[in-house]
Amino acid sequence: MKGRGTKGDEGRVSRPTSPDTRPYSSASKRTILTVFRNSEKMKKIFKRVKSFIVKTIIGFFLLSIGLVVLYRFVPVPFTLLMVQRCVEQMMEGKDLKLSKDWVSAAKISPKMSRAVVAAEDQLFYDHNGFDTKAIEKALKYNEKQQTKKRKRMRGASTISQQTAKNVFLWASRSWVRKGFEVYFTFLIELIWSKERILEVYLNVIETGDGIYGVEAAAQTFFNTSAAKLTASQAAAIAAVLPNPRKWNAGKPSAYVSRRQNWIMRQMNNF
Repeated sequence: MKGRGTKGDEGRVSRPTSPDTRPYSSASKRTILTVFRNSEKMKKIFKRVKSFIVKTIIGFFLLSIGLVVLYRFVPVPFTLLMVQRCVEQMMEGKDLKLSKDWVSAAKISPKMSRAVVAAEDQLFYDHNGFDTKAIEKALKYNEKQQTKKRKRMRGASTISQQTAKNVFLWASRSWVRKGFEVYFTFLIELIWSKERILEVYLNVIETGDGIYGVEAAAQTFFNTSAAKLTASQAAAIAAVLPNPRKWNAGKPSAYVSRRQNWIMRQMNNF
């Protein structure tokens, strides 16, 4: 009976084959090390990106809250809308036009305050920045407009929302900007008083082509100051706010005049 091995022609004994237990080759080692190093690099890159995103978010919150707190006490020197309009004027080859003059609430006629509340946001003193009923009505109205060839979209922005947009954001229609608008509206309603919101609004709102604030509007269109505006003049300024670059408070069209008269009637309720 033969043993496990058999003697070959050269006197060698063959043994049964077994799994290769030899150590990894140098090529395999290099491949493994390369994959490991690449993995470590990716981890470091991911860590840096994550750190950058976290720092950016924290920085945004700190900066935005800091600005809102600052503007609670000091005049707003300029807005992104003003910068945007100046850039547009330069790109169109027009002369730069920027007329603004900050005045305190004490130097603005109460008629002007009543006019913008009557025209833009009659529940201003009652809501916390958002008029939910007006938003629902605007959504239903705009939904019906989608089926029409000539669409006339309706907005539902409160004075607080318009202030947040005008002071901190750019002029455009997008969900991203709307999201930031909601955030800044929440902040100013939390940190500012209603009186401060209205004061800032009346000083930064676009009232004409290159004209911002009611003081500049009063001087440009009526050769007077915001403190001396009559009810009719205040209503005329408020009437053009939806489209101040197209309409003129000093030379109102038939439509603007009708809107002006409606605002004057509404002012009696405030």
